[in-house]
Amino acid sequence: MSAGSANVEFLQLSNVFNRLQWVGVTGGTSRVQFPETFMFGVSTSAYQVEGGWDTDDKSPSIWDVSVHKDPCWIANCSSGDVADDSYHLYERDVAMLAELGVDFYRFSISWPRVLPEGPGRIGARSAAGFAYYRRLIAQLKQRGIQPFVTLYHWDLPQYLQDLGGWTNPLIVDWFTDYARVVFEELGDDVKFWITINEPWTFCWFGYGLSTLAPRVNSSAVGTYLCAKHVVLAHAKVYRMYNEEFKQKQNGVVGMSNCLFWYEPATDSKNDSEAVNDILEFEGGLYINPIYSKSGDFPQVVKERVAKKSAEQGYSKSRLPELTPDEIVYVRGAYDFLGVNHYSTFVAYRNASANYSTNILYGTAKGPSYLDDITTALTLNPEWPKASVAPTTTYNPTGFYKLLAYLKKKYDNPPIIVTENGWPTAPGLNDEDRVKYLRGYLEALHRAVEDGSDVRGYTAWSLMDNFEWTNAYNQRFGLYEVDFESARRERTPRKSAFVYREVVRARAVDPGYEPPADATMECI
Repeated sequence: MSAGSANVEFLQLSNVFNRLQWVGVTGGTSRVQFPETFMFGVSTSAYQVEGGWDTDDKSPSIWDVSVHKDPCWIANCSSGDVADDSYHLYERDVAMLAELGVDFYRFSISWPRVLPEGPGRIGARSAAGFAYYRRLIAQLKQRGIQPFVTLYHWDLPQYLQDLGGWTNPLIVDWFTDYARVVFEELGDDVKFWITINEPWTFCWFGYGLSTLAPRVNSSAVGTYLCAKHVVLAHAKVYRMYNEEFKQKQNGVVGMSNCLFWYEPATDSKNDSEAVNDILEFEGGLYINPIYSKSGDFPQVVKERVAKKSAEQGYSKSRLPELTPDEIVYVRGAYDFLGVNHYSTFVAYRNASANYSTNILYGTAKGPSYLDDITTALTLNPEWPKASVAPTTTYNPTGFYKLLAYLKKKYDNPPIIVTENGWPTAPGLNDEDRVKYLRGYLEALHRAVEDGSDVRGYTAWSLMDNFEWTNAYNQRFGLYEVDFESARRERTPRKSAFVYREVVRARAVDPGYEPPADATMECI
């Protein structure tokens, strides 16, 4: 399909979305019921909750090194050295999960914890590291909670970053070797696997910019090198699991992608094409090769980067090609699509727009990923914004439109929403989060009613944690964490009681209010 025909298809789809009007996605008054088979869970990640950054034989991750090298790059000069101390307090975490009654817990494996570097240790397995995850998984299963495991949630071992990390093509084999070890050690007890979490986020902000670790800041080529290697690494792990482990372990494997939604600023063709382009340059760069019928990177991305690269004096496109064999190998390498969604933006394109300075992306100069997209973003002032994260907006209709878009564009793949949540300041009465959860679950329910094959929902997050460069200023937890206490005391917020009722009833009841004397007891 040419870029032109792709834009025509999107314009037609966009016009349908813009005409949609329906009740119940902004905090409706009607109860909505999910199927009994629908799964509810919560999510965390290793660096954000575990702490124990140098406990036992764990070696440094790129986040350990980056944070220690430049502490005040992080808000309040904080770190994840201790975070929620889940490495030691995991039993309390499991008790909280049982209190909520969730079906599954999505957590990640710390690569440098289970395959640490040290004298004579490169490639050697850590007995202590794997013992920790075995204890956690055993307790989950005792409570009837499915472990839902992410292999990579941004904490690359520093010893691999020293060799180029995700810009080195050998990362495909390194990641596959690591995944094989994890499947061997833990796979008999795990049925749900995510290979890589939000590749767009770390490829752009970590390799294209210096916003996230490893802070490479290669805006012209780093993002695209990372993207190709992520796609190949995911596919190789998926194929390897199917060939070596599927028959015995019978698990499913997917990848989680950060996917915003975008509304055109006007009804103009320019703004509708701007929406199409940013969707293709973000999610499409990683999803299209795996989940589309044709495979390969999106056509508009290939054409735009090749054209600009030639104009900028490059001998070939800054976006590395997928070979015909690679296209075939990657295409269809999935059991489900993981969707991480938080917010909606307004996109536009005009002669005065500054495409290198962006409310979502930051700033880049010269040949860059931003310049390739040539889409500017703003916010709709009518959408409520999070007080601690002014670029996070409340617009459940955008969530519905995203799910409808994925259904149409990728032939309705099985979807699990692997992250969705709202940040607040500290405090237990989190009415904004309650409204957000209800509104977005209602939007998801409408998408299911309209045929989207969404099979599960995961709230971010079980508890407050280290929110990357925002550290502990943004609280996403259903449980509030006292980071000043030695035991990192966890206390349920109102949203925890509301979510517990959603899980229990398999329904969103906008009239439900937790009793004033409600306590958390294991169901």
